[in-house]
Amino acid sequence: MYYVPDGIEKCGFYECGDCGMRFLDVQIVPKLVCPYCSQVADMEIGLDDEMPDIKESAELLQILEDEDIEKYDTLLSLAITGGDYGWI
Repeated sequence: MYYVPDGIEKCGFYECGDCGMRFLDVQIVPKLVCPYCSQVADMEIGLDDEMPDIKESAELLQILEDEDIEKYDTLLSLAITGGDYGWI
């Protein structure tokens, strides 16, 4: 699978309010930091540097279980590749 490892029984289906990307994640929480448009915090910043604002812009749309995970994962993977199923 592209988004979640094999053997996961439950995951969350999220949509980012800022960039519109949809993705699966093994965490199931109401809001997440978007892996596509958010900045990763640099923990080695200097004293004069400001910590970037990390906002949780991805909202949980649905909790997926068992065979639904594989279906959504395949559909999202196909959407990214433009329908080329051979790379999976």
